[in-house]
Amino acid sequence: MQIPMAQQQPTYDPVAVQPMRDELTSAGFEELLTPDDVDRVMGSQDDETVIVMVNSVCGCAAGSARPGVTLALQHGTIPDRLATVFAGQDKAALSHLRQEYLGDFLPSSPFVAVTKNSKVLFVLDRQDIEGRNPEEIASRLTGAFDQECSKQGPSITPEAYAELVHAIACGSSIPRFGDNTN
Repeated sequence: MQIPMAQQQPTYDPVAVQPMRDELTSAGFEELLTPDDVDRVMGSQDDETVIVMVNSVCGCAAGSARPGVTLALQHGTIPDRLATVFAGQDKAALSHLRQEYLGDFLPSSPFVAVTKNSKVLFVLDRQDIEGRNPEEIASRLTGAFDQECSKQGPSITPEAYAELVHAIACGSSIPRFGDNTN
């Protein structure tokens, strides 16, 4: 299903959400910006594990999810590939991810899945994230990593992790795309 061009515009100002993107890419995540990017990473049948995070502006859930996921990637065992799609920003990519690879799960953002050969092995959706602190989220993820993954971690050095900036903001304070009222 093709998303009409007008509906592909980002919901929020791309400059305002860049710190939320940077938080994940600084930890080693690859952004999946197009449906082709999604297929290239998620459609792989190479026996590699992939963690895919649906990023979000939600200050409550995503404000814990991003730090929890990046903390989990400091673990001794991690997925082979790290990928992210931003809800409300990378609309065509997210629609394709949900339709082709996450169809058995209700849409949720934030959302984290560990997959292998296009099969979902583990999921944390918004209800699993809300109300939990980053350490609790990381603990759930590292348990899945120990069970499903074999790559040696961490994703970035402890020194680089110590420098990582966590972007925590209330979604209602993020300007919408094209809003010139600031």
